[in-house]
Amino acid sequence: MILASFGPGLVDLLTVFVLAAFVGYEVISKVPSILHTPLMSGSNAIHGIILVGTMIVLGQAHGAAQLILGFLAVVLATLNVVGGFVVTDRMLEMFKSRQSPRPTREPDDPQAGGTP
Repeated sequence: MILASFGPGLVDLLTVFVLAAFVGYEVISKVPSILHTPLMSGSNAIHGIILVGTMIVLGQAHGAAQLILGFLAVVLATLNVVGGFVVTDRMLEMFKSRQSPRPTREPDDPQAGGTP
């Protein structure tokens, strides 16, 4: 097996990743639609922490490859945070009540034949 040649650590990490993907999908698919906005807000907070972590790691980088990967991680984490807030804002806009504009009463115009 090809994965076995990389050592037992890689197989363990791959197993955890696959199980986490399945568990995450099952948990998120069971969330009612009314709870998606609070869930998005919570995930935005987590992604903000990830962004701070990527900046700390980038500050400790040595060499071109580490700097490029660190910069890419910061950019992707930033896009994730900004995109999450945009989606949350759009979702919150759906819950705002739409008020019909009130008809404005125009003052009586004596030239138009109204009462003075």
